Amino acid sequence: MERAAQALQAALERLHVPFDPHAFAWEGIIAREYKEHAGDVRGMGWKGVTRYGLGRPPIIPAQFALRYFEIEPGGYSSLEKHHHVHLAVVIRGRGKALVGMRVFELKPFDILYVPPDTPHRWINPYEEPFGFLCPVDAERDRPQPLSDEEWEALRQNPETAQWVF
Repeated sequence: MERAAQALQAALERLHVPFDPHAFAWEGIIAREYKEHAGDVRGMGWKGVTRYGLGRPPIIPAQFALRYFEIEPGGYSSLEKHHHVHLAVVIRGRGKALVGMRVFELKPFDILYVPPDTPHRWINPYEEPFGFLCPVDAERDRPQPLSDEEWEALRQNPETAQWVF
């Protein structure tokens, strides 16, 4: 972990961080693998997610953090909600996003807004990696599991039901 923090610090001290399209990675930015996790609370597990952190105070004196998430084929994020918003910009592959009572089909350069306190999950049912940039407030609340009522409403909705597990 120390090596990853040092590499991130060194990369972010530069004004320009080159991107290698063949490796689909930023020079000096080390991925943080999210190992598969069943979750201790219903819906809070994930599978096949990698996160690249591209800034957070005090490394970058800013009010936001820029993250890149990549979800491998068959992977998914937790089904969660929180007070902060998401604004995701897809830059690799295709994927799906459950947001509220809808499921969106996403492709490169699509932008998706997730309002505060809205249940959401990122899903990759396709054969290639699905990656997106996601800037958020640097100081933000932790993800929360859904209430029984929210969970049941999503399970009863034909559009979202298959993604509620």
